[in-house]
Amino acid sequence: MQLFVNDLTVIDFSYLCKQRGIVGESWIVDVLLDGSLNEMSMVLDFAVVKKQIKAIIDDAVDHKLLLPMQEKAVTLAESPFNDGHQTVDFVSDIASYYLQSPACAFAAIDCLTITVSEVTKHLKAIIVAQLPNNVEGLTLVLRPEVIPTDYYHYTHGLKLHDGNCQRIAHGHRSKIQIQVDDKRDATLEAAWCQRWKDIYIASEADRISVNDIQLSTNAMDNLTPDHQYFSYFAPQGRFDIAVETKILDVVDCDSTVELLADFILRQIKVEHPELSKNTIKVIAYEGVAKGAIAYD
Repeated sequence: MQLFVNDLTVIDFSYLCKQRGIVGESWIVDVLLDGSLNEMSMVLDFAVVKKQIKAIIDDAVDHKLLLPMQEKAVTLAESPFNDGHQTVDFVSDIASYYLQSPACAFAAIDCLTITVSEVTKHLKAIIVAQLPNNVEGLTLVLRPEVIPTDYYHYTHGLKLHDGNCQRIAHGHRSKIQIQVDDKRDATLEAAWCQRWKDIYIASEADRISVNDIQLSTNAMDNLTPDHQYFSYFAPQGRFDIAVETKILDVVDCDSTVELLADFILRQIKVEHPELSKNTIKVIAYEGVAKGAIAYD
């Protein structure tokens, strides 16, 4: 007998890629269970699937930075500054990144490259170990949303969030719709998707000096004049990141999707004075099927 739940959850995370740097991503999760019927004539109660298996997946990878531990460009170590914290040093082909976060903000994956198949294997091993004996097989399908238009990948953190969004390097793969006088403007959409291609979005309010950043000794020895520094305390602990200017966009607000939608709207007004008398609507997504709308 088989039991399935499509669209069980969406995992929003970022991962380290040697070619692209830090990449924000969003994958939809489908689950298929094989097994015999239990005493309730079920393979597994839907409520258990939706609650327990979703919780396992969320705890393992959601709102985390996924680290391909076989990649030599990645170094994970215990932080010398704070108990329960770790540092990550990463030198990609396009930029170098250095972080400190509570250990729960990172997911170490035993692979060379973060891919759907590697994350599926990682999750399957964790979930199977916690399933009842009557469940004999598990199929996970991780899939990106089909987006026929432009989209972007961004990474950020929300210091005011008391949940996992506070983690300084989690991200999303998001589409955007920009309307001018109720008509979609593909040129504006494409421009923003290019601007936020594999970008790190930081808040100006979180900027600190190099003298105040907490990173590994190796990181401090390899910082360049192109690095900018951001840090904050949140309920889970202290978060620090150093990123290079070329993969960074610093906004004058927090990076909630509501404020990002408003930021895009304000930037369009500044950069396109010819649209000052037009009605503009920005529909910004945060991952899959959720987001915010800003309009004037």
